[in-house]
Amino acid sequence: MKKLLLLLICLPQLALAGGGAWHASAPGPGLINRGMQAPSPALKAATPVNGAITEINWRYTLNGPTPSGFAAWLCAETRCVRLEGGSGSTRGLTNIQAGGSLHFVYGVQGKGRLPQALRVLGNEVMVNYR
Repeated sequence: MKKLLLLLICLPQLALAGGGAWHASAPGPGLINRGMQAPSPALKAATPVNGAITEINWRYTLNGPTPSGFAAWLCAETRCVRLEGGSGSTRGLTNIQAGGSLHFVYGVQGKGRLPQALRVLGNEVMVNYR
């Protein structure tokens, strides 16, 4: 149901793009200490694609409340963009090759152990390209 909702949100943008889109999802990493960063598994198109990224819709889900100092980025090989909140869209990776892989990077600022282990239950991207 969530994937269908994400697809419906993206349909108007796909019609305007004149290109294509791909979707990928994977479980995310866990964090137990502040001051560390953890990447997600690589997310990439299931089949080869040609074109440049125009927009990415993204979503991640955590196992509990977001701890203070939490930060998330969405990265391609050459560039990362900081993400605000658990879902949204970005044009920050525009003109990067759409056939490359993406990954999320998560971290919590500070030092010491988190009161509760943080687990990213899911990472999801819908990549529009032209």
